[in-house]
Amino acid sequence: MGGPSAEREVSLSSGRECAAALEGEGFEVVRLDAGPDLAARLDDIRPDVAFNALHGRWGEDGCVQGLLEWLRIPYTHSGVLASALAMDKERTKAVYRAAGLPVVDSAIFPADEVRARHVMAPPYVVKPNNEGSSVGVYLVHEAANAPPQLGPEMPAHVMVEAFAPGRELTTTVMGDRALTVTDILTDGWYDYDAKYKPGGSRHVVPAEVPADVFDACLDHALRAHRALGCRGVSRTDFRWDESRGLDGLILLETNTQPGMTPTSLTPEQGRTVGIDFGAMCRWMVEDASCDR
Repeated sequence: MGGPSAEREVSLSSGRECAAALEGEGFEVVRLDAGPDLAARLDDIRPDVAFNALHGRWGEDGCVQGLLEWLRIPYTHSGVLASALAMDKERTKAVYRAAGLPVVDSAIFPADEVRARHVMAPPYVVKPNNEGSSVGVYLVHEAANAPPQLGPEMPAHVMVEAFAPGRELTTTVMGDRALTVTDILTDGWYDYDAKYKPGGSRHVVPAEVPADVFDACLDHALRAHRALGCRGVSRTDFRWDESRGLDGLILLETNTQPGMTPTSLTPEQGRTVGIDFGAMCRWMVEDASCDR
């Protein structure tokens, strides 16, 4: 847990929750804040399983998965290739398109070019191509006269994506089962604070949406999980423009290491379908392997 990414604090929270749950299930747990000495620490501990509660770069993009493969330590969640693919938003979209899943137009541009001019007709969204938790997301409104003034934290190249209006929906996949659909309600943009601060968002689960949209979310999340080669638990996020019915549903991204904090969506979906938090964590440990 922890690690050096922009999502370090979320990962520490996920790690604390998962460690406590696993101890409640009877496991002996060693809490390990991932630093530069991670390989040596793991080699000393030689755990039966590494429960990966890291989020963001290095922990969710195939890097730590490759290390665990090298050390031959069974681990949870997705393997090297699926983690790397899903963390790269533009490549994820290529996989979605090949699988016949609906997405909006997007492209990668130099950040300096995005600061200098509208590279796409507003409204559009600018985001890093390989971060999660809505880190560094800029929404450019339809009436915006000037291009966005991206902060210095943004990478040299960014994704620019046509804005998809509507509601924020999400579905967790656990193994070969799509659990349910959550409708995420916020007073503004579903940003980092809305995701992780108490009261930042309200979740309606199961989502009160038409049956065809609900079923499509379950179907699309499972197809995305399989197309990317995910293992264990993943969560796919959608936008749904209800004025267009089923045609208004598009995929945004798939998270291979969904948050496991007190406000997180995946544990909440598990509880909704009768899987308590301890049982979900136990399942992840029992599902762990190398060669994922």
